[in-house]
Amino acid sequence: MEATPEFELQGLCHLALVCEDMERTVDFYTNVLGMKLKKTINMPNGGQHFFFDMGGDQFLAFFWFPDAPKRAPGIASSAVLPGLGDIATAHASMNHVAFKIPLDKFDEYKAKLDAKGVETGPVLEHDDSPRGVAETFHEGVYVRSMYFFDPDGVLLEFAAWTRELTDDDVNLAPMTAAGVPAGQGASA
Repeated sequence: MEATPEFELQGLCHLALVCEDMERTVDFYTNVLGMKLKKTINMPNGGQHFFFDMGGDQFLAFFWFPDAPKRAPGIASSAVLPGLGDIATAHASMNHVAFKIPLDKFDEYKAKLDAKGVETGPVLEHDDSPRGVAETFHEGVYVRSMYFFDPDGVLLEFAAWTRELTDDDVNLAPMTAAGVPAGQGASA
């Protein structure tokens, strides 16, 4: 794995989310997605913190807090599946978790989710067109995705890269908080 120049980052250690029902979360991530539960922790506040193996020595972790606020779809999490409506979420929210899958297993994995009763959104062929998604696969598609929710409304994605990304794939100036491309200043 290639390290960054500043820090020797080796990928994702874990991503920590919050669930409403740890038993339901364990059932979904172990029995539906097939992840192994690797670590369980009782917290001093009466909560729990559980770690699931995503592969590649990377983990998806969940907190369960006894008095956590209820979920807020459309604010802290997506209210709809991509391809079915607006997926915007609030600043500092976590929009979705994407699991990298092999491209040649994409259709098989979609069928497995369907067989387990998991509702998936439309298969999205992400490209650089103005819409950002192609009707059908073509050589400009860089990733193929399917999205679904976990039992707590966490938006999950199975993503398969379809080509290697190159320097040409970085060609946009980042937007400022005012919605202006960086370096262009505020509009009059």
